[in-house]
Amino acid sequence: MNVKHALSFDDVLLVPQYSRIKSRKEIDLSVEAKNVSKKFEIPIVSAPMDSITELAMVIAMDRLGGLGIIHRYNTIDEQAKIAQEAFYTGANNIAAAIGMTDDYYVRAEELVKAGANILCVDVAHGHHRMMQECLDRLKSKFGDEVHLMAGNVATLEAFNDLADWGADSIRVGIGGGSICSTRIQTGHGVPTLQSVIYCSRSDRDALLIADGGIKNSGDMVKALAAGADMVMCGSLLSGTDETPGDVIQSLDGRARKVYRGMASREAQKSWRDKVGSVEGIATTVDVKGPVDRVVKDLSWGIKSGLSYSGCTHLREFASRSRLIQQTAAGAKESNTHILNVV
Repeated sequence: MNVKHALSFDDVLLVPQYSRIKSRKEIDLSVEAKNVSKKFEIPIVSAPMDSITELAMVIAMDRLGGLGIIHRYNTIDEQAKIAQEAFYTGANNIAAAIGMTDDYYVRAEELVKAGANILCVDVAHGHHRMMQECLDRLKSKFGDEVHLMAGNVATLEAFNDLADWGADSIRVGIGGGSICSTRIQTGHGVPTLQSVIYCSRSDRDALLIADGGIKNSGDMVKALAAGADMVMCGSLLSGTDETPGDVIQSLDGRARKVYRGMASREAQKSWRDKVGSVEGIATTVDVKGPVDRVVKDLSWGIKSGLSYSGCTHLREFASRSRLIQQTAAGAKESNTHILNVV
């Protein structure tokens, strides 16, 4: 067997380059996408998870210039109602997730009627025959009326196939989420950064969305440098005021909210009343306050990242940036480490 080398976010750094940028306000983080109402002002997408994205998150992400994807772990009527309420509030882009089996086609029709203009075919393993059939049917139905997002995938072959099948954007990353245990359960996966590197070699025009394993704005910058057009967040946005769920007081008095993987035992039991392969966990996280503050901090971090490479927009950054591999000692040095000094 030919074993290949794969890089993760902590394995690399970006080399600083000459810059003429006087202010980070000069940096444009906008992203053009096919079949959307308005371009995205920031390359950040909130994940379609039942502990991350419902109405409040959709509205907030749209206002901030990003995108929120309404999760599919509810009834068609419940999901369509969220999309319709977002449409009435004047959101520019309304995205909603669907599956690729059972009621996905009816769900898609109702969501588009309710105002959704982005459909996310949301499955764990997107390089699949059923995905091909699903995208073909959706494309035949909606044409250029709807932006089709699909995934997840981990390889260039998969990325090209989904693009050829009709996907306008593709989620790249399998098994890297902070509450995902797919790699432990199945032994399958590719570090998200390596998947982005693979898929960025595609000559198709589908957007590449890095999804999974992103812990901070620095990881976002590395993903964008490697060729991602946008990044998807779950844990980074968890615990914010706009996430679904009640605030829980922990035994030590800290305010917390639930954050769970959709393949966790708890999530599966909740949305389909049965448990199959468990490929995620459920936990609680500290309450973080308004999502505006979190997303603005992440956006400023991305702008700072571009400024270190002397780039004013994302396309320039992807072509000019220089990634280098660092040792374990380098990764240790890269983190704040004064508190570890004995």
